[in-house]
Amino acid sequence: MMEEKNKSERIDDLLTHNLRIIQSDEVFSFSMDAVLLARFAGIPVHGKILDLCTGNGVVPLLLTTRTKAAIEGIEIQPRLADMARRSVAMNGLQGRITIREGDLRTLFEVTGHGVYDAITVNPPYMPLNGSDIKLNPHQAIARHELNCTLEEVILACTRLIRTGGKISMVHRPQRLGEIISLMRIHRLEPKRIRFVHPRAHLEANMVLIEAMRDAKPDVRLLPPLIVYEGNGRNQYTAEMQEIYFGKDSGTQAESKPDIEG
Repeated sequence: MMEEKNKSERIDDLLTHNLRIIQSDEVFSFSMDAVLLARFAGIPVHGKILDLCTGNGVVPLLLTTRTKAAIEGIEIQPRLADMARRSVAMNGLQGRITIREGDLRTLFEVTGHGVYDAITVNPPYMPLNGSDIKLNPHQAIARHELNCTLEEVILACTRLIRTGGKISMVHRPQRLGEIISLMRIHRLEPKRIRFVHPRAHLEANMVLIEAMRDAKPDVRLLPPLIVYEGNGRNQYTAEMQEIYFGKDSGTQAESKPDIEG
């Protein structure tokens, strides 16, 4: 086992393909939205994939189970980028995943325009509107638009994706109208949308959206994804069990504290 750099860190099991990831309660850890994004995203078998706001690298790690493409992740926080690199090394995936430390808004100046076949992004959900921001700077940057706005994320996607390439994003349903409007302004046409509901009788608290660069209008609304059964227990639905554990697993996991929204 790889030696941990920081005493606060732990090594968690990603529950698929023997993948593991370095995490710490001192910084922002991944949650269900990242797992759903990695499963939902339309990605090529070969080519180049980029994960924006990669955090500790969970989405690139999970994408290696679905593609042979070269995968890059970019993260602005040095500590998270370092954790992501060490997780990549721990899983022996240095030849498939490259982690960059930097600002997604200026990445095109390094890579050039239109060089990626697919982009995934789990951006900060909360705009800066005068509300209180968590004191922990790592969590604040991950949750709030401190270093990039929603429009800046979408503009970065437009600059980096090739014509016909796919952008996959997970966000909050409350901002879906804004997301679609900004995507169309910046030449990204929504093609697939799926709402995620904690339980069948509750409102959606996540939305997955896929868009294509310079495509014609033609959007599909997919069936809703229900996380928990309606029996009052925190028991995953069959589809969620497949997403986390594979088709044949009966394993159950504890609920995420924020899944009820």
